[in-house]
Parts: sequence; C-alpha cells; structure tokens
Amino acid sequence: MEILEIIGYVGALAVGVSLGLIGGGGSILTVPILVYLFGTEASEYAPAYSLFIVGATSLVGSAQKYREGLVDVRTFLVFGIPAIITVYLTRHSLVPAIPDDIPIGDFMLSKRLLVMGLFAVLMVLASVSMIRGRKEAEEEEGPQKFNYPLILVEGVVVGILTGLVGAGGGFLIIPALVKFSKLPMKKAVGTSLLIIAAKSLFGFMGDATRLDIDWNLLAIVTALAIGGIFAGNYMSRSIPGYKLKKGFGWFVLVMGVVILIREING
Repeated sequence: MEILEIIGYVGALAVGVSLGLIGGGGSILTVPILVYLFGTEASEYAPAYSLFIVGATSLVGSAQKYREGLVDVRTFLVFGIPAIITVYLTRHSLVPAIPDDIPIGDFMLSKRLLVMGLFAVLMVLASVSMIRGRKEAEEEEGPQKFNYPLILVEGVVVGILTGLVGAGGGFLIIPALVKFSKLPMKKAVGTSLLIIAAKSLFGFMGDATRLDIDWNLLAIVTALAIGGIFAGNYMSRSIPGYKLKKGFGWFVLVMGVVILIREING
C-alpha cells in the first residue's frame, strides 16, 4: 500500500470527524483526497464518488441527529427538494454536456480546470465562512419563519454547485437555515446533514448508470468516513465545534489556494 493511499484513508476518516463535529467543512476535502491521493479522474469520477461518500456519511450522521431531536423535517423538505432536483439534473444532464475543452478567446479552458478551479474557489469561500463564524451562543434565534423565495433560490444554487464539484455545501446550507428558517445552530447542523445526504445520493444516481464505478474504493473510503462521523458526533458532546472551525478554516483556505495554483499551472 502506497503512502499517498494511506494518507487518503486517514483523510477519509477526518472527513467524517469534521462532519460530525462541526456539521460541514470535511466534505469539501473529499474531492482533493480522491484526486491527489487516490488518483481519481478529476472532472467526472471524483465529484461523483464524493457525492456517494458524503451522502452516505451524512445520512448516518443525520440519523444520529434525528434521534437527538436535532433535525427539522419541514425545513428539510422546503430547502431539500429544490436542491435534490437540481443536483440530479446537473449530474445527469449538465455535466456530461460540458465539453472537455472550452475555448475562451485564445485560451482553452479544460473541463478539469473548470471543475477543480471552481472547487478551489468554493474551498476559499468555505474557509472564510468558517474563519468568520460566530459562536453558537451568538446566533440569532426566534420563532421559525420561512423566507420561501430565498430558501428556494439557495436550494437551487447549492444543488448546481454540488452537482458540478461534488461538495456537500454545508458551509452554504447552515447559515441559510439559521438566517432564513430561524433554526437554532445545533438543529441547523442536523438538518443540513439530512439535506446533504439526500441531494448527494440523488446526485450520485445521475452518475451511477453512465460511469464505471470503482465500488471497492467507494466502500473503503465511505466506511472510514462513517466511522469518523460517529467519532465526531461523540466528540461534539464535549467539544464546542466553533472552537475548531477557525483552525480548520485556515487549513481549508491554504488547501484551496494551493489547488488553484496547481491546477492553473497544470
């Protein structure tokens, strides 16, 4: 077993720990782990595999949160349905329609650079969200009130981005649930996991019939990530997630910049 592969398995475990501990962030490392440590093809297979890994892991995590009363089903339906539909259509129809090379004036943009470049930008945005995040106690809470137009728009946007790059989008979903649905932070985290699970697995279904899936790799990485989310959920009972978010956010920021530079330089 090669050293990069071993690091990849450790990274898969860390993805689950992050999802369980802070409700997001870890899933945005899944694509880089698949591409740079396991050598998975970047534009098609890595996002597809990421959707399955993140979806299955988040489903297990959301089941735990549901038993603790930290999943709001109504919010899941309002936000999740447009995201599920959009991510499926993106993976099934939009991604296969993107040409391998896109001419932009005299520059030829490859499909890999498009996907990985967008992914790196999302990593930077996610890192800023985590670095600037407030403590749970500072989150505004009040009677639940849905801002339906903004929730629907956010669901569609998250669905498209998830479909294109394979990231769960928790860093977009959680703030939206707190702001537009007035959910307490812990319930927003639990509800976000269920939304991520549903839209990711439905998105993967758009790939499963057209790609030659390496189920052995998926099974191992997913099992490790699921083990990690059990550990993360357990740790979350005694470790406030916000204390770790800033440090993890800086790590994600550096990774995003490195990936962007690497992909641009070929």
